[in-house]
Amino acid sequence: MAAQSVKLGYDTGKITVADKIKLFASRNGALIGLIILCIALSFVAPAFLSAPNLLNVGIQAATVAILAFGQTFVIVAAGIDLSVGATAAVSSMLVAYTGANMGLPAWLTIIVGLLAGAAFGACSGMMNAFLRLPSFIATLAMMSVARGLTLVISDGRPISTSEMVNFFGGTLAGIPVPIIMMVIMGIVASIILNFTTIGRSMYAVGGNMEASRLSGISVHKTQIMVFVLSGIFAAVAGLVIAGRLHSAQPQAADGYEMDAIASVVIGGASLSGGKGKISGTFIGAILLAVIRNGLNIMNVSSFWQKVVIGLVIAFAVSFDTLRRKVDTH
Repeated sequence: MAAQSVKLGYDTGKITVADKIKLFASRNGALIGLIILCIALSFVAPAFLSAPNLLNVGIQAATVAILAFGQTFVIVAAGIDLSVGATAAVSSMLVAYTGANMGLPAWLTIIVGLLAGAAFGACSGMMNAFLRLPSFIATLAMMSVARGLTLVISDGRPISTSEMVNFFGGTLAGIPVPIIMMVIMGIVASIILNFTTIGRSMYAVGGNMEASRLSGISVHKTQIMVFVLSGIFAAVAGLVIAGRLHSAQPQAADGYEMDAIASVVIGGASLSGGKGKISGTFIGAILLAVIRNGLNIMNVSSFWQKVVIGLVIAFAVSFDTLRRKVDTH
């Protein structure tokens, strides 16, 4: 009888199919939502699934996705970066300015842009780590500085970019380069987050900063590195934007920081830190691009599109808050 009761207890403790479905849905909500949305749009507008339109969705998602990959590092480490859009703009502006006004070789201007992104990220990280400023405040300040410098450098006017920079907005073997860059940067971000010491430190610091410090992890170094990486990814996004426009624009990537944050949260990351993955961020960025594309196909006013995207962001953040409350109980 004892053996039978043990067996019965084991059987009743098995995970049912319904439990597995619920677990899959909770972990892959963004993917399920994306699939449902694509199916719905294919009925509403058959042209949605056409190859040209899907490539257009990929191009629209590319810049936000690259920004969001960098943002993922920061959010996993329990921070937030409001300066990514401005960093993308100032980096691309420096690339164009050093080429057009200073005569630097095109390859060197690109390095200048990447270094600028890293420098702005480092400033945010040091304010967060050493001055103990909340990341929200530190990056808000850097956003203002970057936007101001963009206008100072350009005098409020666009600056033409070199052919090498324009390549980032072109095509390669029939595939749009922005999509190629999105895939490459996604792979790089995934490797950093999952297979490096700094990636493991991000999860540790975001999960419990004090425990990380006691276990020997350099919290300050981690805090600085996540913002440096975010700045570099923002600079790459700036190159893609400039390449598509064949010029550096003073107001480039304006407001993109919100889409980047939303992509990370929609993809399953927690704003409290310690949780997030690049694949989820990628799906979140694609989901936002599909929503915008679908609204365009249905001829929805751009004013209403902002309302819809705002509601999606609010829902994503609310869902994250609810999920955290459930996890703590």
